[in-house]
Amino acid sequence: MKKLGDSSASPPWGRWEVLLEEPTYKVKRVIVLAGKRLSYQKHLNRDEHWSIVEGTALVTIDGKEILLKPGESINIPREVLHRIANQGQSSLVFVEIQRGSYLGEDDIIRLEDDYGRS
Repeated sequence: MKKLGDSSASPPWGRWEVLLEEPTYKVKRVIVLAGKRLSYQKHLNRDEHWSIVEGTALVTIDGKEILLKPGESINIPREVLHRIANQGQSSLVFVEIQRGSYLGEDDIIRLEDDYGRS
């Protein structure tokens, strides 16, 4: 496994950890705390694929909301606005697969953020 960047973080909405990192793809385990959500954001250099493992996710893709349950997944093309929210009472866990030419954590353009990071 190659280390190209940060391997874990604990942002205000939960936690993520890198499970595998290669030059053109990265696999993360992401935990979103009850009642929390990520930024409404997009990426210029990567696509993402989210697979729900535990909990129910409210995913927003370009303004359209989709409810995903364990075993369901969604593809997010690069430059498409997206967000995931946990409206449940327990943690939401999903696996994120990033694919692209650059996978750094600074490839985030935030349009809205509950934590003052936009």
